[in-house]
Amino acid sequence: MRSRIARAWGVVLLTACTSRQEPIPIRWIDLAGETHRQVSVDREEGRLPQTTTIRLLAYNIRHGAGMDDRVDLKRAAQVIRRLDPDLVALQEIDNQTTRTDRIDQAQRLGELTGMHAVFGGFMNYREGQYGMALLSRFPIEEATNHRLPDGQEPRTALAARVRLGDDGPEIVFVSIHLYRSAEERLAQAQRIVEIFQNETRPVILAGDFNSTPDSDVIELLEQYWRIPDKGEDRLTFPSGTPRREIDFIMFRPADRFKVVRLAVIDEPLASDHRPVLLEVVLR
Repeated sequence: MRSRIARAWGVVLLTACTSRQEPIPIRWIDLAGETHRQVSVDREEGRLPQTTTIRLLAYNIRHGAGMDDRVDLKRAAQVIRRLDPDLVALQEIDNQTTRTDRIDQAQRLGELTGMHAVFGGFMNYREGQYGMALLSRFPIEEATNHRLPDGQEPRTALAARVRLGDDGPEIVFVSIHLYRSAEERLAQAQRIVEIFQNETRPVILAGDFNSTPDSDVIELLEQYWRIPDKGEDRLTFPSGTPRREIDFIMFRPADRFKVVRLAVIDEPLASDHRPVLLEVVLR
């Protein structure tokens, strides 16, 4: 159910009812050097347990089209629900296009996962819009769809201001999908640095950067954001036989976060990208 709608360069805020599913097994890389239990946000809206551990997910779902070329949004939502994240950055989202039966995919994913949702459009596409979405256990205080330099296709950075619990800290969570050439992606990354250069809240970027760790794009961004190492199982695309690491979660300032663990999820069917899952403690 929608509670409020705010439009600014294709931004739509949505809310949905709470739901839950059993967790999926995860092959974690422990980066904290100590044992941590799996903790997530209390399902009652706006409440946090005593810990400030939050679970972040970056997932390009290819408008719900799996590797079997079947569009199945419920299947993508099931992956998300079973990973039990607190904040989700989604890429390749349709909004009422003829390609996906005119479904508002952000709204539908919010309903299917029991999370607040926001959609941000890049461009008009097949009688609707094409862009990104964010999902959050917490109410989304404000969302802005920042325009990035145009390439072969328009691009944006979809940013949501979220408070972690009734009295918790505020963060800015940003969905990213850079495209297409190296020059275009670098210009987009430079603009992202400019957009958030004066932001005093912690900022998390998550998504599909279409750039490998040795690229100019990632080398630029890691000057401003910390990018935790994924370990041996780091490749994210394509999901069936992954050959490239192009999906990332990064954060700043580094001293505000303690990385607990992360995982690249071995999910070969629901999308052409593998989900990236990160647990951090916000200090």
